[in-house]
Amino acid sequence: MHKFATAMRRLTAADVSRCRRYCRYSQLAQRQSPESAAGVPIIPPFDYSPPPYDGPTADEILRKRKEFLSPSMFFFYKKPLNVVHGKMQYLFDENGRRYLDGFGGIATVNCGHCHPDVVQAIINQVTTIQHSTILYLNHCISDFAAALAEKMPGDLKVVFFTNSGTEANELAMMIARLYTGCQDMISLRNAYHGNAAGTMGVTAQSNWKFNIVQNGVHHAVNPDPYRGVFGSDGEKYAKDVEDLIQFGTSGNVAGFIFEAIQGVGGIVELAPNYLPPVYNTIKKAGGLMIADEVQSGFARTGTNFWGFQNQGIVPDIVTMAKGIGNGIPLGAVVTTPEIAKVLTRRSYFNTFGGNPVCTAAGHAVLKVIERENLQENAHVVGSYLKERLTALKDKHEIIGDVRGRGLILGVELVTDRELKTPAKTEILEIMEMMKDLGVLVGKGGFNGNVFRITPPLCFTKEDADFLVDAMDYSMSKL
Repeated sequence: MHKFATAMRRLTAADVSRCRRYCRYSQLAQRQSPESAAGVPIIPPFDYSPPPYDGPTADEILRKRKEFLSPSMFFFYKKPLNVVHGKMQYLFDENGRRYLDGFGGIATVNCGHCHPDVVQAIINQVTTIQHSTILYLNHCISDFAAALAEKMPGDLKVVFFTNSGTEANELAMMIARLYTGCQDMISLRNAYHGNAAGTMGVTAQSNWKFNIVQNGVHHAVNPDPYRGVFGSDGEKYAKDVEDLIQFGTSGNVAGFIFEAIQGVGGIVELAPNYLPPVYNTIKKAGGLMIADEVQSGFARTGTNFWGFQNQGIVPDIVTMAKGIGNGIPLGAVVTTPEIAKVLTRRSYFNTFGGNPVCTAAGHAVLKVIERENLQENAHVVGSYLKERLTALKDKHEIIGDVRGRGLILGVELVTDRELKTPAKTEILEIMEMMKDLGVLVGKGGFNGNVFRITPPLCFTKEDADFLVDAMDYSMSKL
């Protein structure tokens, strides 16, 4: 007894905190399966238990984050969530509580958290050779480039690997300017393409732009079917691109960069029949079409592997990141052999772009998407989820619009449907309640009033039901 008392006195506050968390974890694991109180949505069963967590608490992490990390970093929820473990479409907090991940690390974890095949590919490679340089040969980068080229239409088959979507878009714009000899780039209002100097220029939301020099960029009217002046008439919006070229440039442009579905902008899918006439206009002006597939690529839309394919065009350059590596820092630019030659005019080099570990992971991601038929699942489950969300719109006046396709969906909240007044405060309340029920979703749009639903592509119909039921329940409590 004396020895036990002595040992207890030696316990630090952190030790006591971890013991309490472990007890709560054990209790939560037992409580998650029984039925909850009447009317409260229940998270679907999942035959997996994470290992007990004995790391720092949320409060400890937040204190260090405030002291040592950039003050520009923000977080969701009044009390930030300490995510310590992930498995497929679920996340676990420090207490072992399970959450349905409806955000997917911002449209990134396409295969599911810690997918065993992706994890094993990383382990196998990191224990073989973690990094050398592209100045030496390694099969990982060439194997993945070849596999990626097979997923591209037309003559898009030359790959440049980067570390992020911002890097990919910066490189794509430089290539377009070098190839055409022009400087003017056109993008869309409400677009987001990155946070470096060049990509910030083509980004067209003031809350993502610093006051730095951003030359040679023109922003066209956004073909937004919900808030746009022409509704869903894509051809009318396309006329603005022609006007921009005639009245804002020399008549020639470097290119047009677009997201087929604007992610940060609030899951805005470009109006039907918009891109084909824009394509013709840009070609007449000597420019290149750049498809930013950072969020909508890699089977997320369900109907096609790439978002731009839903509008029936083949761009000159495609950029990608996020879903390409399932969470590994990886991006890519894919273009034609002819266009790719412009980088031979000088030396172009990227130290980490295409390193063996990242490309091994990317190749594993492609294999998982194919083998597990995740594109079809995104289409089937995404269509079902959109139907349920659309039905919810009939019940709750706060839902102004439900949009997107596959598993990249948006739900815009408004306080007045006729005026389309953004429900900026209400969305925060609903997000908090959904989190308390065990559902995590993102938010975006210029006014921050759009739910961004971009879960892992292994999402099930049962998961979709739980997400919608949690949203329904939360809205009913406003």
